[in-house]
Amino acid sequence: MRLSPHDLRQIDEAFIAALSEAALRVLAVNLLVDLKEAHDRLGQNPANSSRPSSSQPPWEAASAAETEDPTEDPTAPASEPPSSAATTPASDKNKAPAGKPGKRPGAPGCGRLVTLPVQEEILHSPDRCRCCGTPFPADAPTKGYNGRYALDVVAPTSGSPGLEVRHTKHVYLQRQCSCGHWTHAEPGRCAENTDWQVELTEWHLAGPMLVALICALSLRQRVSRRGVQEFLADWLGVSLSIAAIHQCLHEAGRAVAPVIERDIVPLIREAELLHVDETGWKEGNQLLWLWVFTCTTATLFAIGRRSRRMLHKILGEAFVGWLMSDGFWAYRDYDRRLRCLAHLIRKAHGLDQSLDPLARPFGAATLALFEDLLQQVYQAREGPQPPADLYQKNRGKLDAFNDLCVDHWDCAHEKTRQLAREFTHDWEAIWAVLEFPRLPITNNWAEQALRHWVISRRISQGTRTEQGSLAFALLVSVIETCRKRGVSPWPYLAQVVQQRRKGEPAPVLPEPAPAP
Repeated sequence: MRLSPHDLRQIDEAFIAALSEAALRVLAVNLLVDLKEAHDRLGQNPANSSRPSSSQPPWEAASAAETEDPTEDPTAPASEPPSSAATTPASDKNKAPAGKPGKRPGAPGCGRLVTLPVQEEILHSPDRCRCCGTPFPADAPTKGYNGRYALDVVAPTSGSPGLEVRHTKHVYLQRQCSCGHWTHAEPGRCAENTDWQVELTEWHLAGPMLVALICALSLRQRVSRRGVQEFLADWLGVSLSIAAIHQCLHEAGRAVAPVIERDIVPLIREAELLHVDETGWKEGNQLLWLWVFTCTTATLFAIGRRSRRMLHKILGEAFVGWLMSDGFWAYRDYDRRLRCLAHLIRKAHGLDQSLDPLARPFGAATLALFEDLLQQVYQAREGPQPPADLYQKNRGKLDAFNDLCVDHWDCAHEKTRQLAREFTHDWEAIWAVLEFPRLPITNNWAEQALRHWVISRRISQGTRTEQGSLAFALLVSVIETCRKRGVSPWPYLAQVVQQRRKGEPAPVLPEPAPAP
């Protein structure tokens, strides 16, 4: 760079107007060199530089058309009809379609060899005739019909720490009734669901606790499918295919689906104070958004578009609690709103440190006002009595700042103009904390709930399919809700999988752990 920030702060329209033609040419050349260098830096990506692949945001490799729904934004321009230039290039038409993952048709299959010793054999027999309904007597003719092996992990019986692998053989019997009908014992099975491509059934090699362990490794420890396979083989002597591990995760997601609708969504919609945030999420080759809604006792995740429709799908239109959020326009549909002041303070810091002379005064004025008013909020919180209305107490300062925002409504500097309009649009939500000082001033709850999964997104680059996104959102909702309640999610998740595989209702979420 030829011009430093110190140099740029001294250059404005008046300075340029006073330069001679020769000096202007020199300045223009310096600015052109700096501009090209800046564009080269902005254009760097893992394909054309030494930047690691993990530094590429999901939206750079996904379709920008999926970032949010423009048809729901009242300020968005009308969409234009597709032009002929948007058709597929000739080179792409001749490109072979990408094949689906997995075994190709006609490829030789493989089976699992039973190598682990069997610790227990469990017999399953029917209790009554499926034809006539008569209970079987103890001496009814019985013979073997089918069987399966199951691997699971349990706590050691000796009480020492560690995991113990249990290999169980399940034998399904058939019994003959006096009417002559033979009735088979069947493994448990959940009813079919067309929304899922994975079955919920006891006819599965991985037991419920092993499924919970796979979820823990994949989601909480951020281990890849192949890494989970390696860990199970090296440390537990359990050999599972990548497809089986993948199936376990999706099966667990389907198992907890009723828990979300029955136990978590009502808590979110009835919360007195709800924190909500969203971040980019890549699904296949399209960009969606990972939403989080969190209150005192529950956390809900969802993956979808950044739109009013998605927000109303989660919260409904009758949400009456306080909603802490950022400045996304769809949140304005709800009356009792709070704005995260940390976002605004960071933007004001950016203006205060800007090279533009129009931005610095507005940024400095915003920071000074926040420093004064937030100090009053902190003092009001320390008092034993309900604090007085700080908004009326500071009415003169706020009116003067509102006039300053109006003056900068059409400011030539884009960031200054945007921040001034943001204050005007969300005035009541920003300053609600002055009327109710006990309310939060930041959206830390939502941002902390997202932090672990944002790191996971950088490692995994999101999900590949719609079902994968759904399973991910359902599982992390249960995991984070249990952690918020101070209980371990893994025994509960294993219990849910066990019950749902039998076709029975999922158990209710654990109650919050008592405070120490």
